[in-house]
Amino acid sequence: MKSLTKVYGQKSLSVKAIDDIDFIVEENEYLAITGPSGSGKSSLMNIIGCLDRATSGTYKLDDISIESYKSEGLAEIRNRKIGFVFQSFNLIPRMSALHNVELPLIYANVSSEERRRRSEEALKIVGLTDRMMHKPNELSGGQKQRVAIARALVMNPAVILVDEPTGNLDSHSTEEILVLFRDLHRQGKTIIIVTHESEVAHQTDRNIVIRDGKIVEDRKIFRVEAAV
Repeated sequence: MKSLTKVYGQKSLSVKAIDDIDFIVEENEYLAITGPSGSGKSSLMNIIGCLDRATSGTYKLDDISIESYKSEGLAEIRNRKIGFVFQSFNLIPRMSALHNVELPLIYANVSSEERRRRSEEALKIVGLTDRMMHKPNELSGGQKQRVAIARALVMNPAVILVDEPTGNLDSHSTEEILVLFRDLHRQGKTIIIVTHESEVAHQTDRNIVIRDGKIVEDRKIFRVEAAV
C-alpha cells in the first residue's frame, strides 16, 4: 500500500478515515492491525479485503493492482486471493460444516468431486473431521470459528484476513483458535488479524497500530519458541 487515503463524504462534511498510509505485507507474515474504535482500522481492513476502494493511493495484492478492477473483477479477487474469517462466523445455518466450506469453490465453478476433496482436507487441517456433517447450531463457538477458518483456507488464498476472530469466544476457545493461526502461519500462510484486543495482537509477529487514520506504530514482536 502506497499513499493510501480513504475519505467519506464531501467538502466540509468529509472525514478522512485513512490518511496517507504506506506499508508492505510480505508473504508468510503474521501480523495484527490494531487501534481504538474510530481509528480507521475497519476502513483499512475493507480496502485490504477488496470490499471497498481507496479514495487515492495504490494497493497491490499478490502483484495485482487493485485500482484497475471493476466490481466483477474485485469479486473474483476476493474469491480467489483472500480468505475471510469474521467475528460472527457468517455460516449458513441450514448447511453442514462441509457445505459451508464448499461455498467459495462453488462460486469458483470447481467440480463437485474436487469441492468435496478440498473441503474435507480443509476441515481436517482445522481438526473438524468428525464434525463435517454437523450444522452450525450443533457446533460450539470455537468449532464454528474453525469451520470459518476452513472456508477461508479452501481456495488457498494469497492472504487470510481475520476480523476480531475471538470476540464471540470464551477464553479456552480463544486460546485454541490462536494456536491454530500460529500453526497455519508455520505452514506458510499469510495472516492479517484486525483486532482491538492487545492480547490477541501480541500473539502475532508484527503489530501495526492505527490512530486517526495514520500508522503510529509498526513493530516486530520477537519471541522464543519453546523446544519440543
